[in-house]
Order: sequence, then C-alpha cells, then structure tokens
Amino acid sequence: MSNFSLHTSKRAFITETGYRFDEAEFAYHTWGKLNTNKDNVVLICHALTGNSDAEDWFSGLFHENSFIDLNKHFVVCINNLGSCYGSTGPWSINPATGNPYRADFPNITIRDLACYHQHFLDDFGINGIELVIGGSMGGMIALELAILDQRIKSLCLMAMGKSHSPWAIGISHAQRMAIYADKNWKDGWYEKDTPPAKGLAAARSLAMITYRTAENYRQKFDRDFNKENEIFEVESYLTYQGEKLVSRFDALSYIRLTEAMDTHDIARNRFSAEQVLSSLNIPVLVIGIESDLLYPTDEQKELAALIPNAIYKEINSPYGHDAFLIEFEQINECLKPFFKSHKIYTT
Repeated sequence: MSNFSLHTSKRAFITETGYRFDEAEFAYHTWGKLNTNKDNVVLICHALTGNSDAEDWFSGLFHENSFIDLNKHFVVCINNLGSCYGSTGPWSINPATGNPYRADFPNITIRDLACYHQHFLDDFGINGIELVIGGSMGGMIALELAILDQRIKSLCLMAMGKSHSPWAIGISHAQRMAIYADKNWKDGWYEKDTPPAKGLAAARSLAMITYRTAENYRQKFDRDFNKENEIFEVESYLTYQGEKLVSRFDALSYIRLTEAMDTHDIARNRFSAEQVLSSLNIPVLVIGIESDLLYPTDEQKELAALIPNAIYKEINSPYGHDAFLIEFEQINECLKPFFKSHKIYTT
C-alpha cells in the first residue's frame, strides 16, 4: 500500500540558470519502510507525463514476482519539478507576484530534475540508495543523478541514451509547435480553465505514433473503419489519447518538460561522454527495446559500452518505446539476476 505526501523544503532550490525557489514543493509516494540506517531505498524516476504513483503506471514492479521486496525495500517516487501533479510547477504561486508562474516558470534541465531529486533525498537524510530505475525521461534523470550522487549503489536505465538525439529533439519540437498553434496559446499565457486543449491533444497524438510501431498499429487497427463516426479506427484511437491527456495534464508542464528532455546530454559543461561515463563505477543494467523507434537500441548499447560495470539486455516487444511500461515480466527477468549477481540486497 502506498503513502502519498507533500513536502515543502525550507532550503532554497536553485536551477542551472540561477533561478531560485525559496521553498521547493515535492509531491511523492512511498512504499515499504525506511530502515534505521536510511539506506534501503529504491528510487523510481518517472517519465514525461507520469506522476509519483509508480504503482499505477509501473504496476509490474510491485508484483510478487518482482525484484522489489517491500519487506526489505523502501520505494520512493518523486513527482518532477515542472510537472502538474503537486510538485513546484507552472501553476504554483510565484511569491514575487502572488499569481501562478505560467510562462514565467523558468526553463529547467534534466540535470535540474536530478538535483531536485537529490535535494529531496538530502532533506530526508537518506544515506544509501540500493537502486535508481527509470525509463525514457526517467532514465535520463536516473543517469544524471547517478553521476551526481555517491549514495547510489546500482542503476537501471531503460529506453534512452547518453543525450537527446536530433531525431528526438525534432519530435519534441513538432509537439510544442502543435501547442503554440492553438488559439488559446498567448505567448505562454492562458487561463487555467481555457487551456490550449486542441494543441495539447495534437501533440499527444503525434507522440503516440512515436511510442509504438507500424506493425503494432497494423495489428491493432489495420484499415478498420468506424462507420458511425466516419473515421478510421486509428484516427479514433489517437483522438481519444489526445483528449485523455488533456483531461489529466497541463500544456505548460508539457512544454517545460519536453524542453528539459532536449537538454539531456551528460557531457554538457563537463568532459566528453566517454570520460563522464567511465567514472561511473557502480553496477548498471541498461535495457533496450528492439522495436523502439524513439530511442533506438544503438543508444542503449552505446551507454552500456561506455560504462565500465554495465550490462546490456534487450526486450523483444511489438509495443515499441511503450514496452518499458508494458513488458514487466521481461523487465523483472532482467532485473532479478542483476540484483542477485551484484548482491544488491538490504540486510
């Protein structure tokens, strides 16, 4: 059973660009019990439109056959800075104006999101982290955090690479263009009850195409036609997915977080990627998805090759990028022997 909480840090959080949040707010879920040494933590980093309720969207990792053992592990998932599920974000009140930040919410980076996680862990006096795991944007955050934080004992990275590729940046930009084209978008300003719904729905529809595969769409929809609505079933599906996101997510968060993903580059303002990754001396499991169009397996194989104590495993799935949220049996089959071989158990 999960516990949902809100935490307001009394320490200022400062972004890479120098923006200062005097009181950062964190929404988070926990499972299990923190031990006396505060070192039995499993940290889950969520993806773009996810939230801190990892048991909802990562359910297969909370199954009895999972590597997670809630009798041993204290599992934590923190809602990202800039998101719209309780942590500090564009609709939080800007103390300088007394109004929501809206477009004044600062630009943030993946490194900021990692430091935000680190800030939370420091506030709670966490001494050791058994594993950090994340897929897609969550994997980017997890990798940055492992580079920054010496408390991490092992790492699992899924469906991402050492930097955001031009292909992925272009797809993110096209999604933002769809939002900007909405009539309710006014240079980042809009009332909360009149969001750029059509633009956000279009952005999500575009994203959904990149999350799956042509073969998956063929099997799922073929050329089936909905006579009642006079549209193809695939059109109906994408429309539904767009509307579904509009009902639960915010366009400003979508823009800031996709921009953050575009900053992902572990070599940025450091040495070369090879030098940075060669200094990562913990066990790392890198999982690729053979059908992933958004982050092809070449990116994960490259990561594994550049990290000294890393192994690469591959998931076979028709679901493309989304497989890291679906193929839990395969993920667990990769993680359980990884845990066992490196003796990553809490005493």
